[in-house]
Amino acid sequence: MQSQWLLALRGYATIELRGSGPEAIEALINAAVDRKMTIWDIRIKQRQVAELKIVIADFFRLKPLLKETGCRIRVKERHGLPFMLDRLGSRQLFVAGLICFVAGLYLLSAVIWQVKVEGNDKLTATEVLEAARAEGIRTMQWKFKLKETDELSRGLHSRLPGTSWVGVEVKGTQLIIKIVESKQPEQKELQSPRHLVATHNAVITQIFADKGKPMVKPNSVVRKGDVLISGVIGDEVHQQTVVANGKVKGLVWYTANVEVPLTQMHKVYTGETQRRDYLLIGGRALKLYGYRQQDFEREEIIEDRKTLHFRNYALPFGWLKERRMQVSEQEQALDQAAARSLGLERAKADLLMEAGAEARVVDQKILHEKTENGKVYMETLFEVEQYIMEEKAIVQQGE
Repeated sequence: MQSQWLLALRGYATIELRGSGPEAIEALINAAVDRKMTIWDIRIKQRQVAELKIVIADFFRLKPLLKETGCRIRVKERHGLPFMLDRLGSRQLFVAGLICFVAGLYLLSAVIWQVKVEGNDKLTATEVLEAARAEGIRTMQWKFKLKETDELSRGLHSRLPGTSWVGVEVKGTQLIIKIVESKQPEQKELQSPRHLVATHNAVITQIFADKGKPMVKPNSVVRKGDVLISGVIGDEVHQQTVVANGKVKGLVWYTANVEVPLTQMHKVYTGETQRRDYLLIGGRALKLYGYRQQDFEREEIIEDRKTLHFRNYALPFGWLKERRMQVSEQEQALDQAAARSLGLERAKADLLMEAGAEARVVDQKILHEKTENGKVYMETLFEVEQYIMEEKAIVQQGE
């Protein structure tokens, strides 16, 4: 079948067929298909009644087929540009005004009305706009006079020191300059001497001292606050304090209370869909198809937007297709084993997020479990390997 916008340009009608029986209607439809007529959306309403859509040109070719099959037709709806022009009739002033309106809208949408700056922190908007004006970007500028967005991005990047990336995007009558500023390495403050101490009660699994004196070994048991890497090096006679640095991992134990409902809600597609088509003019959308459709109570919308281009220029006209899919929430019952597994996975994910980078669960145990009021309750014990060091300043005598 032809695309919807092409059918709208050609014009089509929704007609009702009435015949002496289903055989007559079937014969007419088969004959129309044999003659390569464009018909679609065929629906059998009753035993002797059918409904279909047909383009205008093929509608007038139905007459001999109606005589052959003894069927009758009734036009129910008319769609498309030819019928719209016919309804306008002698309203020439209205048509002229409509053309002027569209032309004016096109001219207005072909101009940049606003230049917006995003992502700047250290750079001021004034500095960015001055660089943009040097590249030909300013308000009341014709879009077709602008350079390609890639070329504008490179030009702005060269004019704005301290940026790692500059992007230019044109949305309707708005031009957006997106900036990512380069990050300068932070100047580290001078640190006073310090130890690395334990953040948790743990059993040491790994220790690496980049600077300082290791005070523990693998398999050592430490308590929170114990010194892991000392910032005091040397002997009793020749001592020196430094900023201890390194990495220490250990096994830490956590208990977590987990609660999982035995009934879970999931999003399910019902299979019901709707389609809506829009003509895009500048920043506005004119609906062409889908007027009488009712919104679903719950729905998910997928958009397919296309813009017309002339050579290397994007025109302020386009086409938007919306596909609306009805969704519903469906209950899913879990057995106790599935609920237990789901609860453990959620608890493990939360725990690893809290434990920090490179943490991993070594072992897990369920200490207590019960089911009541449609939920599974668990008390769990997790054994996690994670970094357990933090800095602690060395207090010198006399300070």
